[in-house]
Amino acid sequence: MNPAPSVIIFTVFSGMGFGYLALLATVHDYSGIAAFWHWFVGYALATIGLAASAFHLGNPSRAWRAFTQWRSSWLSREAWGAVLALLALAPVALSDWLHLGLPRGFGWPGAVLAVATVAASGMIYASIRAVPRWHHWTVPVLFVAFACAGGSLLAGLRGPSLVALLVLGGLMVLYWRVGDGAFSRAGSTMGTATGLGTLGGVSVFEPAHTADNYLLREMIYAVGRRHAAKLRVLALLLAVVLPLLAMLLLPGRYGPYVAVPLHLLGALAQRWLFFAEAEHVVGLYYGKR
Repeated sequence: MNPAPSVIIFTVFSGMGFGYLALLATVHDYSGIAAFWHWFVGYALATIGLAASAFHLGNPSRAWRAFTQWRSSWLSREAWGAVLALLALAPVALSDWLHLGLPRGFGWPGAVLAVATVAASGMIYASIRAVPRWHHWTVPVLFVAFACAGGSLLAGLRGPSLVALLVLGGLMVLYWRVGDGAFSRAGSTMGTATGLGTLGGVSVFEPAHTADNYLLREMIYAVGRRHAAKLRVLALLLAVVLPLLAMLLLPGRYGPYVAVPLHLLGALAQRWLFFAEAEHVVGLYYGKR
């Protein structure tokens, strides 16, 4: 799949933002101007990510239609979850800022909605059978793990950050191991794609067309195995290993200052690979798989 920058920014920033907002609503208890800036960062990350997603649409002015298909579309459920989470968290944010004293228990519904929104983002991809690498439970769990790790680092919670990073590292490796054999396990071949497999071996004689088209641009993207392996190591180092060491070795508040940008770079690298390595079955029609 074509790793479009808008979708990469959307999934990474919104996930970190919603993870941070969930922690602000339930664990942290800032007040005054400090609360304003912490909540501002969380809302900014979440809304920047959601705004970036609109630029990936063919016609961004019709983005509102995403809210109409919540019965069948994970994209629609994600949109509703995001709006409801931001609205549900607003009273807690205002209470912290204006010293209104609202109990932290009021933040739990919004926190649950925030986590559910991130899970729905992952389910958008996990529900696509035509991309076997994504069609697995590890995808939404990985999205939530990134949100938890990023949110914990932003919140400066040393213990939860260490646990979240270790879990995230294990899930990243598991996702890659499961995904590498997913296309072959799905049993899709050029014969099954064309329906001619019962007649014998099927191969492409000539491409269906000579000009570029949407399918070739968006659904068929190849990244070399050597490059993918290097990027996996880089993503794991930046997203997990180096932030873990920063939180362990650097004193006080300096750990998050180093760990957060490193983790963000690693999350961007992992999400680029998430799309670049995804093999869509439509590539079989062009002899690309």
